[in-house]
Amino acid sequence: MGKKKKTIKDTLLLKTENELRHKKIVGIVYIVIRLLVLVSLVMQLIQGRYENVALCVLTLLLLLLPTVVEDAFKVDFPDVFEIIVMVFIFAAEILGEINAFYTRIPGWDTVLHTINGFMCAAIGFAIVDLFNRNKQYSFKLSPMYLAITSFCFSMTIGVLWEFFEFSMDWFLGFDMQKDYIVHTINSVTLDPTGMNKVIRIKDITEAIVVTANGSQQSLGTGGYLDVGIIDTMKDLLVNFVGAVFFSAIGALYARGRDKKTGKIASQFIPKVMADSVSPNEKEE
Repeated sequence: MGKKKKTIKDTLLLKTENELRHKKIVGIVYIVIRLLVLVSLVMQLIQGRYENVALCVLTLLLLLLPTVVEDAFKVDFPDVFEIIVMVFIFAAEILGEINAFYTRIPGWDTVLHTINGFMCAAIGFAIVDLFNRNKQYSFKLSPMYLAITSFCFSMTIGVLWEFFEFSMDWFLGFDMQKDYIVHTINSVTLDPTGMNKVIRIKDITEAIVVTANGSQQSLGTGGYLDVGIIDTMKDLLVNFVGAVFFSAIGALYARGRDKKTGKIASQFIPKVMADSVSPNEKEE
């Protein structure tokens, strides 16, 4: 019996050492990213770009979010998940907005929205999974319903974000919904008869804007300027892809049929602090 207790104690100590080692890596990533944000903040302050300074301050606050959530809800975020969240925040705010990666690097926004769909599905899955495993709550969802819930959660967050982007553009004059250049348009608005007939204009090579005072300005875009709709639909589409991908992994994880998939999913699913010691270990 004593030997068995010693084995359990050694196991717990080893687990604690591994957790501390992993948390040390998370801490190093956090410090490096925080220093890079502070450097960016100073540079923006010197250049007098005060909007970007505010964005840097917001980024510093967002980097604290995983720790705040862990303390508030008594959960432990997996290291991979926590690192991805911090890198995502840095990539979106500092690289994307301040360093203009959204416009300078093709596909930057698409990659981030795909990751966002994946991560939000993981969060949605984790929330319901934690309730599923808590004896205080009476409902119990099957793996398929867990997957559907995580998918719906991710898509809801994606839609709310697009609402936010549109609101910022419409009311504050931002351009968060980036425009695309198209060479063909189809519109019933252009039908002079008003009979809902689609008018197609193709091979567009230039767009000219005429203002209220009669002045004309060539946009020099080489095509027609689509105002945000393609960007919005593309963002929702890649969010959908990320959400479906994790929901499938989550369903397999919940069923316990695929060990490799389970390992992948466990890197993104928070654990309740009390769950760090298994029930069997507690009894022994």
